[in-house]
Amino acid sequence: MLHYDVLIIGSGLAACTLALSLPEQTRVLMITKKTFGDSSSAMSQGGIAAVFSNEDSFADHIRDTLVAGAGLCEEEAVRYVVEHGPDAIKWLIWQGVPFDREKPGKNSGYHLTREGGHSQRRIFHVADATGQGVQDTLLTRLRAAPNIEFKERHIAVDLITGRKLGLSDDRVYGAYVLDSDTDQVETIAAGHTVLATGGAGKVFLYTTNPDTATGDGIAMAWRAGCRVANLEFVQFHPTCLYHPQAKSFLITEAMRGEGAILRLPDGTRFMESHDERLELAPRDIVARAIDFEMKKRGLDCVYLDITHKPAKFIVAHFPNIYARCKELGIDITQEWIPVAPAAHYTCGGVIIDRQGRTDLENLYALGETTWTGLHGANRLASNSLLECLVYSRAAATDIAQSQPATALALPDWDESRVTDADEQVVITHNWHELRSFMWDYVGIVRTNKRLERAAHRIRLLREEIHDYYSNFRVSNDLIELRNLVLTADLMVQCAQQRHESRGLHASRDYPALLPEAKNTVLTPN
Repeated sequence: MLHYDVLIIGSGLAACTLALSLPEQTRVLMITKKTFGDSSSAMSQGGIAAVFSNEDSFADHIRDTLVAGAGLCEEEAVRYVVEHGPDAIKWLIWQGVPFDREKPGKNSGYHLTREGGHSQRRIFHVADATGQGVQDTLLTRLRAAPNIEFKERHIAVDLITGRKLGLSDDRVYGAYVLDSDTDQVETIAAGHTVLATGGAGKVFLYTTNPDTATGDGIAMAWRAGCRVANLEFVQFHPTCLYHPQAKSFLITEAMRGEGAILRLPDGTRFMESHDERLELAPRDIVARAIDFEMKKRGLDCVYLDITHKPAKFIVAHFPNIYARCKELGIDITQEWIPVAPAAHYTCGGVIIDRQGRTDLENLYALGETTWTGLHGANRLASNSLLECLVYSRAAATDIAQSQPATALALPDWDESRVTDADEQVVITHNWHELRSFMWDYVGIVRTNKRLERAAHRIRLLREEIHDYYSNFRVSNDLIELRNLVLTADLMVQCAQQRHESRGLHASRDYPALLPEAKNTVLTPN
């Protein structure tokens, strides 16, 4: 059994920020399923929203967030994040993140861009690869920290709770973790355990998320006894590159912020018939508009046009998008970009408080794994990385001041009653089936009948996977599939309980907006 002061499950911005914000004497273990470069944070293009300009204000940022959230944001949570935004950005700058400036040189002001739903330019960015710029900087810092240990290719199987140990408390004492290289399950005890595993975009057939986004933290927290909220609100990014060789490649919203126009194949600009804010409407509106036009006309995609901007401007502001599209034979300075919506962000998740604490003692959750009340029914662009920063810094302070879980002798993982799997095709088939029917039945537009069909298929899959899990040794794919199916089940349960259309949840059976906005909260039995 290994023991650490803090076990962090995940390697994105929330995980890195927490690790760097803990006291230097804290013994920290960070585990990640693949490598420390694989996370949704690293793939983030747009940037981080924060009030810095004299023309901007906290009140403006708060209002924009509340409007995008369609009446379901917790206003105090919004205020908390927005007002801590400038300090979070300053902390990143102090860490060495090279945010773009207006002009070359350290004395120049920062170049702030604008995205859909924002009334002001307030997005700090590193060209069009902000997440990569931030993650690379923080990982360099982490690798130099003597108190932080890393384990790559390690996936958490389940949390170790007092209830599972036969105790009367609700504490979390650590986790069982599979080493994917050796296929051995390790027992890791921790004074505090943190879930920072990202979202669940891989529950859908088409997503901008990395392969690691399988709802692990949400599923583990639920099995341990934590409540979840608002999982019906899954944000579909309007503009994912539509190309057979471009898996999960996002076209940043900042491109529309800089004037890009959405067009039909014949060149018609269609957003004017959907929203007066045109291409700068919030993501839920733009995604539904594209989905509507594609289904109405039988299209595989629509097009994003930025060719009216100078080529020098396009290459300077969007170098990574320009390079990737050029590899695929698309010159975005002269040609339109084929785009289509794809699952992008999980707005609901494990319920936490202002310090990142869950319902269980010594268990914290951060980032896309969580529900904080910030995003409401639809996340405002570039608020997600800000949320990671603010809550992770608060959690670090709380962990440093909190009593750790008692160091117990935890039992080893029991494999005495299981055997090696006889065939992997069951996992592969169930994985594809789940993602296909979730895309068809629980996508951008939903109906009661579609949700009923999804719920029925999920029940069958859960039974089959439970039987498989009970009889065979665990593998990375089996753990992910088990978590995905459970998270899909929670999403459908939440969707079935919301009898209205609000934000990211659009129902043909309940097209109206209810007069009172309520959160959908699920509690484990």
